[in-house]
Amino acid sequence: MDREARVFAESHFRGLEGCLPRRVCPKLDRVDFIEKPDSFSYADFFKGYLLPNLPCVFSSAFTEGWGSRRLWVTPSGKPNFDYLLQNYGDVVVPVANCGVREYNSNPKEHMPLRDYISYWKEYIQGNYSSSRGCLYLKDWHLCRDSSAEGVFTLPIYFSSDWLNEYWDALDVDDYRFIYMGPTGTCWSVNICGRKKWFFFPPGQEEALRDCHGSLPYDVTSPTLLDSRLHPMRDHCSPPLEVTQEAGEMVFVPSGWHHQVHNLEDTISINHNWVNGCNLANMWHFLQQELCAVQQEIIDWRDSMPDWHHHCQVIMKSCSGINFEEFYHFLKVVAERRLLLLAKGMGPGKVEGGKGTRLGPEQAAFDIGRIAEVLESVVAHPDFQRVDTSAFSPRPEELLQQLEEAVAATTSL
Repeated sequence: MDREARVFAESHFRGLEGCLPRRVCPKLDRVDFIEKPDSFSYADFFKGYLLPNLPCVFSSAFTEGWGSRRLWVTPSGKPNFDYLLQNYGDVVVPVANCGVREYNSNPKEHMPLRDYISYWKEYIQGNYSSSRGCLYLKDWHLCRDSSAEGVFTLPIYFSSDWLNEYWDALDVDDYRFIYMGPTGTCWSVNICGRKKWFFFPPGQEEALRDCHGSLPYDVTSPTLLDSRLHPMRDHCSPPLEVTQEAGEMVFVPSGWHHQVHNLEDTISINHNWVNGCNLANMWHFLQQELCAVQQEIIDWRDSMPDWHHHCQVIMKSCSGINFEEFYHFLKVVAERRLLLLAKGMGPGKVEGGKGTRLGPEQAAFDIGRIAEVLESVVAHPDFQRVDTSAFSPRPEELLQQLEEAVAATTSL
C-alpha cells in the first residue's frame, strides 16, 4: 500500500462514521474482468474493488506461472489424475456428498485421495452418475503440507490476509483450501475446468429466505418461485452471473451471498480471508452470532450457572470463534503491525503471513482499523464478562498502544 491509497482508505472509513459499509451496493449489471497484470496495481484493486466491496474476475494471465496449472492439468485441460496420484495419493482428504442434505449442508467423510480419484474416474465413465451420489473433495488443507510448495503464488492483491497470518503464527490451522469434483457441484482460482457463479449483493439474501427464515439450498431451484415458501422472493433482484474459465481468479467480496456450480470436472484453489477492510463486518457478524445463541437458550438464563460463559462456548462450537479468540486474533495481528512500524521496515520486506508483503503504510492503516474495532469490543457488555485477567496485554492496554500508534503515524 502506498501513501495515496492509505489516505484514500482512511477517508473512506471516516465517511462511514463508525457504521458498517452500506448493505446495498451500487446496482451492477456485470462483474468487471481484469485482463492484464502489468496495468493493474494493488492500489487499483484496493480502491476499485476491496474498499467498495465489489466482485471482479482476474484473467488467467494472473496465474499462468503457477505450478498447479502446469502439473495438475493434462494438455487437453482435464485433471491430471496420474500426477495427483503419484504426489498426493496417500493423503487423506475431506469429501462431501452433494446428494445428501444435512441442515442446509452436506455430510462429509475422509478418504485417501487415491480412493476419491478412483471414484471420480468411475463417475466419469458412468456418464457422470454413480450409486454413491456426487462426491466433492472440499476444504482440503494441502497448503499446510510442505509438498504444496510451488503449487501457487499468493497474488499481491490478496496479500493482506489476516486469517491465515493468524493461524500461521499459531501454527495450528489455515483457511487455504483445495476443491476438486465432477461437473454438477473469498478468492477462488480454477486450476482446470469451468464454474458458474451466482452473486447476490449484501442484503439481497434476506429476500431469498423461506417462510422459516432459512436460505435456499439451491438458488436456481423452481421452489423459489413458490410465494408461499418464499414470500419475499419478488423483492430480490436477479443475481449477477459469472462463468469462470480455467486459470481465472474470482474475488468474492465480504457479505455477498453466492453459489457455485461446476460446469466441468474442476480443480480450484480457494482462500477465505479477513483484513482491515472487512474487519468491522466480522465483528458485526460475531455479535449477531452471539445474539442468536443467547436467544436459543434464553430460557436457561436464570437457572444455568455461568450462562454467559456457556453462550460463548456454544458460539465457538458453531462459528469456530468467540469473543475471547477474536481478541487474541486482533492482538496477534496488532502486535505484528506495531513491531513492523517499530522496525521501520520498507515495503519490500516480508512480514506477516507466508508471502505477505507489508510496508509501513499498510501497517499504519491496519492499526487504525484494529483500534476502531477493538474500542467497540472493549466496550461490549458481553466482552466485559470475559475473564481477561490472564490476557497479556490486557485489552485496554493494547487499545492504548494502538491509539498512540495511530496518533504517531498520522505524520508517517
